[in-house]
Amino acid sequence: MNDASANGKLLEVKDLSVAFRSRGVETVAVNKVSFDIGPGETVALVGESGSGKSVTALSILKLLPYPAARHPSGQVLFKGRDMMTLRNSEIRKVRGNDISIIFQEPTTSLNPLHTIEKQIAEILLLHKGVTGTAARKRILELLDQVGIPDPASRLLSYPHQLSGGQRQRVMIAMALANEPDLLIADEPTTALDVTVQAQILALLKELQGRLGMAMLFITHDLGIVRKIADRACVMRNGEIVEHGPIERIFTAPEHPYTRALLAAEPRVNPAPLNPDGDVMIRVDDLKVWFPVRRGVLRKVVGHIKAVDGISVELRRGETLGVVGESGSGKTTLGLAILRLISSQGPIVFMGSDLQGLRFKAMRPHRRHMQIVFQDPFGSLSPRMSVADIVGEGLKIHQPKLTDDAREKLVVDALVDVGLDPETRFRYPHEFSGGQRQRIAVARAIVLEPTFVVLDEPTSALDMLIQAQIVDLLRDLQIRRNLTYLFISHDLKVVAALASRLVVMRYGKIVEEGPAAEIFARPKSDYTRALFAAAFNIETVPTGVTAQ
Repeated sequence: MNDASANGKLLEVKDLSVAFRSRGVETVAVNKVSFDIGPGETVALVGESGSGKSVTALSILKLLPYPAARHPSGQVLFKGRDMMTLRNSEIRKVRGNDISIIFQEPTTSLNPLHTIEKQIAEILLLHKGVTGTAARKRILELLDQVGIPDPASRLLSYPHQLSGGQRQRVMIAMALANEPDLLIADEPTTALDVTVQAQILALLKELQGRLGMAMLFITHDLGIVRKIADRACVMRNGEIVEHGPIERIFTAPEHPYTRALLAAEPRVNPAPLNPDGDVMIRVDDLKVWFPVRRGVLRKVVGHIKAVDGISVELRRGETLGVVGESGSGKTTLGLAILRLISSQGPIVFMGSDLQGLRFKAMRPHRRHMQIVFQDPFGSLSPRMSVADIVGEGLKIHQPKLTDDAREKLVVDALVDVGLDPETRFRYPHEFSGGQRQRIAVARAIVLEPTFVVLDEPTSALDMLIQAQIVDLLRDLQIRRNLTYLFISHDLKVVAALASRLVVMRYGKIVEEGPAAEIFARPKSDYTRALFAAAFNIETVPTGVTAQ
């Protein structure tokens, strides 16, 4: 590891400002931010989306879209050298060598056309000139260090063939390939399951201790900050509103915004159990098996049992929480119930068996069964206005509505989800993440459904926005007597909403029952391991690990 600057600081950010110019208008995204990081230290940047965290981090490596972005003021001193004044050829020597970065979403950061081996080898070639046998040996060492099982068998794998946790481990291996002095981790655990998240955090701490590197950790989750950081800087609207040691931030926060972040836990107020209510959904021995084909003739040599013989029942007005790790079959179960993928086994919705119904026969049921997806940016068409997005279903299911009647329903739906109806002629990219999720909810409820599948609707949102969406979903459920199937890996959110709980693993139900009972007295080791990771319980049953 290289030495720090003369004053003992590895990185010093002084009065850094970032402005973006678009259509002749300049917007200040970061305003005179200052902080420093010492060798081996972890400093966290905490705040909501749009607070300037990632923009600040990208400025360190000059990765912003110049010349649209500029720096009205500030210095970024790394080992005493001002990164702002370095030429492109000089800054390239620093990137990936002295300073590395892990991005939030490995799926978009990894090249889908290249194998894992090729992507890590490229870094070794560019910065160290290492090739051939030496490069392969180093790649295997890195994959082993980050906990990839049987790394030799993964060298020729493509990103889509790995789980979310494994992809993030590959990203960490790439970032650590040249043993940097500073690692920038930009929301590296946001989209991961709680057990995988705990493993990644432990891995980063272990590697940091072994390599002696410093870390700038960017997150909106204060629970993660407490686990991993030495000091924290709380950002809001492009400014650092509070900074200090972790214990002081958590025990005696000074700024109202910091106190609001610490208090932003979803309120636990689930829909009550309704044992005498009508059965909304019932599935018996439901199976979704994907064939594995190999050879020239593409013969079926086995099956991936995504959902393997599941039976559940959900009554009117209840919320069934479905939890488990990535690959456990949660989303597949939801899609199968909605008849969006093929399955075997009866699916009884409001007394009608949907299994085997053709497209036209299913259409009358569609307006009563809706879904809100995890990523609103991906599920909302960028080419359609909000009014068109929310009203699209009305055109299909209620074609006889006049334009005025349709517009009134769209406006009412937007008001119901807390959005200004005057914004309905804007496009999705003009809204924040929380607002886009509200648009997705409005699209689902405008048809006045009775059953809604919520597939990780809060996992990509900040804590404050997450709590608001949970309150919104609860309020809509009460006012519209909705029945929810709530799929999530965030057990704190599930605890706030679920009447009943199903814990899934490897396509099967591990445990099920009233949510309050399972949270109070989990019976299986796997459920206890999930709860330990989610609620910071120290004792995790041995032999239970995430995939």
